[in-house]
Amino acid sequence: MKNKKINAVRVWKQMEDLVVPRLHLSVFDRAVYSHLLRHSRLEGRLQLRFSILWLARGARVSGWAERSRAGHVVKVRLPEEIRSVRAGKIAACAAKRLPSVDNSDFLETRALRQAIHAREGGVCFYCLRRLTPMVRCLDHVVPRVRGGRNGYRNLVSSCAECNSQKRERRAEDFLRWLCREGRLSAGELSGRFQALARLAAGKLRPLLPSQRDRRTGR
Repeated sequence: MKNKKINAVRVWKQMEDLVVPRLHLSVFDRAVYSHLLRHSRLEGRLQLRFSILWLARGARVSGWAERSRAGHVVKVRLPEEIRSVRAGKIAACAAKRLPSVDNSDFLETRALRQAIHAREGGVCFYCLRRLTPMVRCLDHVVPRVRGGRNGYRNLVSSCAECNSQKRERRAEDFLRWLCREGRLSAGELSGRFQALARLAAGKLRPLLPSQRDRRTGR
């Protein structure tokens, strides 16, 4: 283990942000580790020889009696050298690299388009008609010409008929028209308005391909 120039600020942040919460250190443990770290690695030493009395007085943790005249020798590891902390940090970085649902263009790939269809459970978002792969498509709740985007909050799985008939109408107006045409009951209309509100609020989040794979164990 080679010694190196230590960035004390970085080390202390790693200790507070990674070591303490990940290893569930008590106040006692934190005081001991901090004191040993301060007098070893931050002083350019890989090893430290100390007495229990010195540690107890310096860390203000207890008044233990010393049993070993020779003292104790330890190798103090930096936060980034602790295996379990390092593994947790790598996992956190990997999680950050996963694509974000909020920032994804759901028309970009077939897998993302499928995620929208899967979220709707095989029915048209508007008329609740059962869909087959041959008659389903994706519709922009807010049309592109009105500034609608390709995010999951603005894309729904719909039948080809609804997609064609809705055109540039507001989704609320189109749903009312479906009710007047007898294709939605009053109760279904109310449910569709609630679904629209949940969609706009980001509560109808589709599963990305990587998330579906983790759930199914692939």
